[in-house]
Amino acid sequence: MTAQPTAPVEHRMTVAPGIELWAQERGEPDATPLLLVMGANASGLTWPEHLVDRLAAHHRVIRYDHRDTGRSTAAFATAPYAIRDLADDVVALLDALGIERGHLVGASMGGTLVQLLLLDHPDRVLSATLYSTSALWSPADGTWADSTTLPNPDPRLLELWTHLGDPRTPEEELAFRVEHWRLLNGDELPFDEAEFRDLEERIAAHSGTWKAPTAHALADPSGLDRAAELAGITVPTLVVEAPADPVNPPPHATHLASLIGSATLTTIPGMGHATSRAILDPLADAILAHTTAVDG
Repeated sequence: MTAQPTAPVEHRMTVAPGIELWAQERGEPDATPLLLVMGANASGLTWPEHLVDRLAAHHRVIRYDHRDTGRSTAAFATAPYAIRDLADDVVALLDALGIERGHLVGASMGGTLVQLLLLDHPDRVLSATLYSTSALWSPADGTWADSTTLPNPDPRLLELWTHLGDPRTPEEELAFRVEHWRLLNGDELPFDEAEFRDLEERIAAHSGTWKAPTAHALADPSGLDRAAELAGITVPTLVVEAPADPVNPPPHATHLASLIGSATLTTIPGMGHATSRAILDPLADAILAHTTAVDG
């Protein structure tokens, strides 16, 4: 019989000078740790409750706010940083929580950060799950690190992203975010507008503001051109292909899995870039099959 997850516990932890991160954990404290690493400009609350609860029935699950999101320190305006610094935050977070090694799940930019950790701190990673992401790369003229040209994001998203930091009223910001999720959902599965309105209202209440987070779109992307090193990864790694992902469309997942020597690839039909209700159980099943096999 599957254990019921315990009540969430919240933390605020210093991970760098002047930088505090908000984190929340649930599940049994002595269960194998699993850290959820979210994408760019996204609070840890973006991880759906149902998915967190499914994982927390088997693991000590931690989700957290990147710096400049949610309740974590807003630092970029006065102390700009690089994307790779967000990977260092993950290591510092593990240290602060007393976690020697854990399973890591990275979505979108979170997948980029987990790849950096697999290269630089493999001793801290029990397993990795990567989805809705791409291989480490150098964003020059759409040419990827191994000189293979892969598809760019949907032009509709590229246009929307040019307005990410535009001033908006709270009502306008909510409408903008819901439309963003509509595009991220992809064109295969139905889009539930109410689901994502509720999500964004909870994130705004958690963050205490409707101001659009934009720091990660401005952060220094240097140091990410490391695709050639991925073949040396030996940590068990699962790559989940989202065939309707408009940000990293096929064959990005196949390409990433081919570069990582230890990777296996699975596909969730209809999945886009949004972690919508329709794909939560298949995604949880895939993650848990991977992590429990490693634990076993």
